[in-house]
Amino acid sequence: MSTEIRTFIIPDAAADEAQLRLSNFLRTVEVQRIDTAYAVDGWRVLVLYADLRRKEESQQIEAAIAAALNGWRDRVAAREGVPREVILPDDLVQEIARFAPTTEHELSIIVGGRDLPVPLQGAEIVQVVRSTLDLLID
Repeated sequence: MSTEIRTFIIPDAAADEAQLRLSNFLRTVEVQRIDTAYAVDGWRVLVLYADLRRKEESQQIEAAIAAALNGWRDRVAAREGVPREVILPDDLVQEIARFAPTTEHELSIIVGGRDLPVPLQGAEIVQVVRSTLDLLID
């Protein structure tokens, strides 16, 4: 989620209306920083923020990918007769869900950054991520 910037002007002449617009906007975002400065005819307000709708959408996508990976991991673990942590550690499931790799190369970068070996089922993991993203987009 990236930081965005929006500037508001609260003129001395129509402060109430401008303050209401600013207040309504602030209810819909996650504020990271606010800077203010007074100019000749009113206040300038600079808001650095993250859009909550995008944040919520990202969280929903991550949750769907994690759920799909957990289902896949349970099936593979049952088939191979091992605990699901052996197939893919819980924390790695969350990391994969966060970055949503759609190629084995992307997966290797995520896993390699954690000093872990790339799972043997890398192609299957990437396919689970792709399939989940396809379902969410349709």
